[in-house]
Amino acid sequence: MSRYPFPDLNTLPEDIRARILEVQEKAGFIPNVFLAFARRPAEWRAFFAYHDALMLKEEGSLTKGEREMIVTATSAANQCLYCVVAHGAILRIYEKKPFVADQVAVNHRKADITPRQRAMLDFAMKVCQRAHEVEDADFTALHAHGLDDEDIWDIAAITAFFGLSNRMASFAGMQPNPEFYLMGRVPKQK
Repeated sequence: MSRYPFPDLNTLPEDIRARILEVQEKAGFIPNVFLAFARRPAEWRAFFAYHDALMLKEEGSLTKGEREMIVTATSAANQCLYCVVAHGAILRIYEKKPFVADQVAVNHRKADITPRQRAMLDFAMKVCQRAHEVEDADFTALHAHGLDDEDIWDIAAITAFFGLSNRMASFAGMQPNPEFYLMGRVPKQK
């Protein structure tokens, strides 16, 4: 499952245990990332606080699905199996499109997405792979699609944050939960 053993849920600090149980109740399983990072409680808290600030925020024009597109595309570029599979599942659910995650992960330029989303992912990929080349023209191109400077910050911050997540998941050998593979592809069992 991982190069580092997961801690026993019952030994975790109460705040972390409660959050993990809440996620388990909602999802029907515990995503491995929650247990993998729980081995270091202070880092777990910091990681999920920043995750939530980026991915659950209400401000800005990026939808939850678009945020997951950024994670899926850049995680594929970083060759992070865990994040591509897990966030691809969430992307399929938010967008209600069973094929979109595979398309975005393999080649977002050929994916069934809007021109605005394509521009957003072009920029995210540039931040992911060549952040030192970002220039004012990149902002101008995104403004033409209705994205403002705060949206652009969000795209870059999500890309950068998941760069950290991708590297931690990959070095630790974190594997996606089997449940993620079918989520958003087949109707949910009732």
